[in-house]
Amino acid sequence: MLEMQNVIETVSMIKEDNLDIRTITMGISLVDCADGDIDRSCEKIYNKIYTSAKDLVKTGELIEGKFGIPIVNKRIAVTPISQLLAASGGDPLKYARVLDKVAQDIGVNYIGGYSALVHKGFSKGDLELIQSIPQAMAETNHVCSSVNIGSTRAGINMDAVAMMGNIVREAAELTQDNECMGASKIVVFCNAVEDNPFMAGAFHGSGEPDVVINVGVSGPGVVRTALAKLDKSTSLEVVADTIKQTAFKITRMGQLVGTQASEMLGVPFGIVDLSLAPTPAVGDSVAHILEEIGLDQVGAHGSIATLAMLNDAVKKGGVMASSHVGGLSGAFIPVTEDAGMIAAAANGTLNIETLMSMTAVCSVGLDMIVIPGTTPPEVISALIADEAAIGMINSKTTAVRVIPAIGRSDDESLDFGGLFGSGTVMPLNQTSPKVFVDRGGRIPAPIQSLKN
Repeated sequence: MLEMQNVIETVSMIKEDNLDIRTITMGISLVDCADGDIDRSCEKIYNKIYTSAKDLVKTGELIEGKFGIPIVNKRIAVTPISQLLAASGGDPLKYARVLDKVAQDIGVNYIGGYSALVHKGFSKGDLELIQSIPQAMAETNHVCSSVNIGSTRAGINMDAVAMMGNIVREAAELTQDNECMGASKIVVFCNAVEDNPFMAGAFHGSGEPDVVINVGVSGPGVVRTALAKLDKSTSLEVVADTIKQTAFKITRMGQLVGTQASEMLGVPFGIVDLSLAPTPAVGDSVAHILEEIGLDQVGAHGSIATLAMLNDAVKKGGVMASSHVGGLSGAFIPVTEDAGMIAAAANGTLNIETLMSMTAVCSVGLDMIVIPGTTPPEVISALIADEAAIGMINSKTTAVRVIPAIGRSDDESLDFGGLFGSGTVMPLNQTSPKVFVDRGGRIPAPIQSLKN
């Protein structure tokens, strides 16, 4: 049972340390909206989403007013649209447009699920949807897209990997005049989860309820403040315990908000994703936590070890606070969305190679990284394959969200605004992997997939 004391303890965190609920995300199944006529399907989609989520924004605002807890984003995640396209055929962009319209009419920030799950091959509708992603991202303001190209159980679909290198580059090209923003709304996953409330990778999985509320918490500033109170000679065991205790309080707040939203909207409460999700705001950075633990700057040797300890301690503290922990949960390291990461990338302390190593122990992967605009599709594909391999072998979720800076020089930056932040172009090894990528087929699942 949640007590008001849990809320009172967070007041100073909210005022002083940028503590917030990053998102309440309503997951909505669109399986019952499938139709052989795409226009009828789109009509059903609009009606179901609007009926289910019309009060989502208002509910979030009421909870903010009641408890004084900022809720930064209100979002929707839906069934992967490729599954509806399989039934209807037709122009997949019609689905993107209706999702964008209903998101705008309801007032949510983003809607995720313009997605396809192709880790073991392509079903009907998958290819058509994937090929439409660049145009869909260019035409819409609220729609986000994801493609799952691998898993520990299935291996890596290298045909899909090869395709996604082209898709990411084309999305950047089509939005060149808008900071290449299209690519920032595309995530390529290995081991995607069904209940992720965070964009751009959220979709509503087939094992989920018809409608559900999931919550994503934040709070890197709170963790950093707690660590700043420790003496620099404090042992790492005490540091880890401090992180666990802080994560416990943050997660309890997320549990409270999720429970309240569930009751007010009359839909089941799903999970709290207890990830430390940073922002470009000063004092709200995962990188700064690592620096508080003892690094001069993130990217230095020790970055992987400190991140591993942070990620583990956050999970341990969170699972003690809630029986409904899910999603990705841990620590995010999006380069353009984290003030400390932005600074370290700008001065060269942080590079792609270190980032990739860090993704083996963080919550997700190579996230919001600006790469040279001249990068060919096969290099992007190979980067996706490398990151997917980390996820496949380690039985964890990994992802790639990179933004080719089309038409920009390598000393320029892209500025996305808001939570997406800004980032300088990070150097990328351009040695050609074309023969490897063009082979196609599937990288077989590792031996650890045979757990039954």
